[in-house]
Amino acid sequence: MKRELTCVACPLGCPIVVEFEGSEVISVTGNTCKRGDTYARTEIVNPTRSLTSSVKVNGGVHPVVPVKSDKPVPKDMLFECMKVINSVSVDAPVKLGQVIIENILDTGANIVATNND
Repeated sequence: MKRELTCVACPLGCPIVVEFEGSEVISVTGNTCKRGDTYARTEIVNPTRSLTSSVKVNGGVHPVVPVKSDKPVPKDMLFECMKVINSVSVDAPVKLGQVIIENILDTGANIVATNND
């Protein structure tokens, strides 16, 4: 089976073709750097995404604080992670880099604040 991807590992956006059987990657072509090969293999075998959102703040200057995952989470878990994030609120003050949710849904990723409040 073949799948065409646009690489997002660097700004070049190379068109990549991945040939695979099941979850075994047979070949990756079209990438101009090693990051493209790594991206394509991961996208076929275990796609992940960085997650960004916001969390409600109690008693803060702003009603919400922006947050992100400190490492990518499995793509098929994004909606479940968002349910958890949407159910959380944090008390002010919030500091940049503060862990808001530790190891969300056992993914190994923490949800951290990306701004102060």
